[in-house]
Amino acid sequence: MAAPKGSAAHAIAAVPLLIVGSLFGLLLVGDDDCGPSAGNGGSSVSIDPASVPETEIAGYGHEQLVNAAYVMQAGKDLGLNARDQTIGVMSAMGESSLRNIDYGDWETGGVTNPDGTRTTSIGLFQQQDGWGTREERLDPYISSTKFFNAMTTKVPDRESLEPTIVAHRTQVNADPYHYTKFWDGAVQIVEGLSGVRTGLDSGDGSASGGTCAGLLPGEVSAEGWASPGAGPVSSPYGIRIHPIYGTQRLHAGTDLAGGGCDGPIWAAQDGVVTFRGFDDSGNGTISIDHGGGVTTRYLHMYDSGMLVQTGDKVKAGQQIARVGSSGESTGCHLHFEVRVNGENVDPAPFMAEVGIQLRQ
Repeated sequence: MAAPKGSAAHAIAAVPLLIVGSLFGLLLVGDDDCGPSAGNGGSSVSIDPASVPETEIAGYGHEQLVNAAYVMQAGKDLGLNARDQTIGVMSAMGESSLRNIDYGDWETGGVTNPDGTRTTSIGLFQQQDGWGTREERLDPYISSTKFFNAMTTKVPDRESLEPTIVAHRTQVNADPYHYTKFWDGAVQIVEGLSGVRTGLDSGDGSASGGTCAGLLPGEVSAEGWASPGAGPVSSPYGIRIHPIYGTQRLHAGTDLAGGGCDGPIWAAQDGVVTFRGFDDSGNGTISIDHGGGVTTRYLHMYDSGMLVQTGDKVKAGQQIARVGSSGESTGCHLHFEVRVNGENVDPAPFMAEVGIQLRQ
């Protein structure tokens, strides 16, 4: 697979203009407010904790991200929205750095309760005996459920309050603004794991949720393109050490790992399926010709996960496959490629030019 020749940046910048001008004709127009989640924390988001990729988000590693996924799942199961879920993740970050530790303030600093007794805080939220049994407090899902139940009871007006104040009233932390510095990272983690643009303000943690930051995976932009899969990006385009062969070579696409096994894969643009099958390395592959010299490729699906056939006409945002791990893959993810006139280009800046941000 050849590396891009000449100026890849020139090709990336030029092609979208052609697409918008005439090559693709009628384009599907995206919703400028970016869907139902814009501006208010939206509906619930989640990721199966068992499907969390081996990656790092906002400086937090795999074990911590799995715990964040449990927090998100508990919030979803209670019918809470993305803002509430993010407050839960932020609170666990501020209490335990998203680690399910079996000790707390007494052991680390000799901290006592107001009545002089030793604190008994443990788990993601550093919950004391009054929150439940030791086993319950050390179960990430159960402890998260207990946190959210307390939050909804103690802070019914939370939509009008800053996230740190909501967490403070729930946890009764000594410093009401202790959690402020964790908000940005919590937004990154929730969006990175779920692959969903929540619309939450990642700057000041405002109660309003801020402005919409983009489109949901599979949602079509004004330029007629859609994100092919849920983030985060687990491996970008470029030269890297191959994870299987250990040699340095071009990674000709962008890996998206947020959908988990069997997660949906969407067509990035209107086009015709020109290949559906397995390449010489055993990678389940779908290729779509979008006209004007632009082709996209989707790799690592299993046969049962490829939902279209060669010759099919597809629309932007149409589900064409399910995430798999066939061929040269070490875990379930989507490998997404963009080719311009037969040469690979970096998908991230190409997609950005047509209104789609591949989630980091």
